[in-house]
Amino acid sequence: MKRSMQKVQKGFTLIELMIVVAIIGILAAVALPAYQTYTNKAKFSEVILATAAHKIAMELCLQDQGAVGANCAAGSNGVPVDITTASGRVASVTTNSGTNAVTATAVSTGGLGGQTYVLTPAIAAGKVSWTLSGTCIAANFCK
Repeated sequence: MKRSMQKVQKGFTLIELMIVVAIIGILAAVALPAYQTYTNKAKFSEVILATAAHKIAMELCLQDQGAVGANCAAGSNGVPVDITTASGRVASVTTNSGTNAVTATAVSTGGLGGQTYVLTPAIAAGKVSWTLSGTCIAANFCK
């Protein structure tokens, strides 16, 4: 009685390895842009946070003055002076004396591309509401 020997496969074939490499490549192609957007959003959060002092001071001034206008300009009525010297990821934080809009601009390096974050106040019945605008919305950094 003859016994037939079966060949036992050990390891992976070349096709199987190529399929695994192709799957990893596809996953990396999808994940890398999402990761870059995520890291840029995290970097831009420093720019958003830089507006906090100006925003709070502007709210207090607007509530005291009762209307949007020049009385709440940078450096007056408790509103901080404009920041024009770059620090970290923030290039500048300025206040418009006519509209009282607070504008923060990111540095041009590090993937932020000089995006802007603009908060424009409106006051009604003693309550200040803010409208967000700027180039950071289209770049998906500040939504």
